[in-house]
Amino acid sequence: MAPASVAEAERIQEQLRRRLDLHNHLSTAPRLVAGVDVSYAKSSRRVTAAAVVFDLAAGVEVESVVVPGEVTFPYVPGLLAFREVPILLTALDRLAARPDVVVCDGYGIAHPRRFGLACHLGVVTGLPTFGVAKTPFVAGYDEPGECRGDWSPLRAGDEVLGRVLRTQTGVKSVFVSVGHRTALAQATTLTLGLTPRYRLPEVIRRADFLSREALRHSQPG
Repeated sequence: MAPASVAEAERIQEQLRRRLDLHNHLSTAPRLVAGVDVSYAKSSRRVTAAAVVFDLAAGVEVESVVVPGEVTFPYVPGLLAFREVPILLTALDRLAARPDVVVCDGYGIAHPRRFGLACHLGVVTGLPTFGVAKTPFVAGYDEPGECRGDWSPLRAGDEVLGRVLRTQTGVKSVFVSVGHRTALAQATTLTLGLTPRYRLPEVIRRADFLSREALRHSQPG
């Protein structure tokens, strides 16, 4: 059930944040990486979520799931998880294999209350998670070098909230932050491993494509 108000959502978010584990629980070379994304209809409450699993060692997609649904919570900056986590949980539950780690199109601790979508999803599933975002939500940074693999810290004062990572030489950076049970250095390495050709991780690109396509084909009329 969705929170009845923004204030209630913020209380729930604070309660869940106490369960956040920022220690690394990943193996040195996780094999199954899931990417998740949600697409929204413009003129209704309909949404579609997709979860895609890649075998990182083989570099191939091994499974995907698409789930239709409806939004039950309004758009409020900083509370995106209450719109997306319920349907993402359904998508992850329908996967045949349990992924070693989940990457979200969004934020982990690089969030005003240090509890973005990747944190929320990680706490409620128990899975290691991290976020890769296209734009910064909080904190300041200096641009990293122009070469693939260059990075700079994403900071709020003296607090490091993530890394600004160049995944492709000469292409705009992405913003990596840990969610749950994952270390920032390993999240950075995994992001580079998932971006052999494009700016964004392949699992997120694929989940975005599948969710958009499913939503488009389910349009009324």
